[in-house]
Amino acid sequence: MVNMETNKIQSSDLERFIRQVFYSLGFNDAESESGARVLTLADLRGVESHGVARLGGYVRLVDAGKIKPNANPYVERQSYGTATLNADSGLGLHMAGKAMHLAMELAQLHGSGWVSVCNSSHFGIAYSHITHALERGMMALALTNASPLVAPAGGKERLLGTNPICLGIPAGQYPPFVLDMATTVVANGKLEVAARKGVNIPLGYAQDAEGNPSTDPTILTQGGSMVPLGGSLAHSSYKGYGLGAAVDILSGVLSGANYGPWVPPFVPFLGNITEKQGDGIGHFVGAWQIDGFMDPQLFAQRMDTWIQRFSQSVPAAGVDRVYVPGQLENMTHAKRLETGIPIGISVWESLAALDSRFGIGIIHS
Repeated sequence: MVNMETNKIQSSDLERFIRQVFYSLGFNDAESESGARVLTLADLRGVESHGVARLGGYVRLVDAGKIKPNANPYVERQSYGTATLNADSGLGLHMAGKAMHLAMELAQLHGSGWVSVCNSSHFGIAYSHITHALERGMMALALTNASPLVAPAGGKERLLGTNPICLGIPAGQYPPFVLDMATTVVANGKLEVAARKGVNIPLGYAQDAEGNPSTDPTILTQGGSMVPLGGSLAHSSYKGYGLGAAVDILSGVLSGANYGPWVPPFVPFLGNITEKQGDGIGHFVGAWQIDGFMDPQLFAQRMDTWIQRFSQSVPAAGVDRVYVPGQLENMTHAKRLETGIPIGISVWESLAALDSRFGIGIIHS
């Protein structure tokens, strides 16, 4: 139940609340379930930048006619293990999962399946979409382009999104290896979290409109930009730029979606981008079977050995321990399932407003 004193809520109650909001907006059961699952999972794993704090943004886009409830996605073209899915302006939180299921079906037939998605919208935490394949013992990949907030390495013009990469590899007795990362120094949501808390961001996260480093968490609303992974040319930001560009090409150029500075923005301060180079936001997902490379049981044993060894890595001075990608999020997930999900005051108030609008009766101001 909701704990008003600590602004905590049990994950089951939060998921029920989000599901009801989506349902009240006209989404069908499957869409509402997906939306609630993805946003709750982000908060459970400690990725508050992509959790329920984003719910108001989806509501705003639905109200503006930018996201269509009860969408009818369809396969535009398909050849052996590849396909393109048109999401029909639907909810990316749901459509990316549908694309992954299609990729899994193709993988069962051909060993691997790769699906590009056009005409979609913001798809939330990438990890949520690879879980479908991991649960079936497959390896999986999920990419998406996003609001143009990022300058190329050495530039100051906003041309790319934070464009995440998420790779999942199953193991045996250990949870899967999960790499889930933005191709920028941090995701935009980290700046939003800092702004809500009223604290500065570290140097190297973002720059002002002239390309000078900034510690202002609201600098993007003033014409500033985020910077690629690496932070500066001296620290190889061209590598983060290259990764972000590759995600944009696979997600947007290949699928027929918008790409680069033409990607429809999730954040309101970018306004409307009227020029188009395609339809909606684009994703790219893949799933592949292990048995074409190695006996799956042997692979699971080898992955367990890999995870065990890296988990025993000797930490540097001042560091408690070294984590395998995905371990820290798994620990947070387990803890928050037991103790509840913390919600900041400003986010709580926005949820209370949504609760009042739709008459749900779970979140109270």
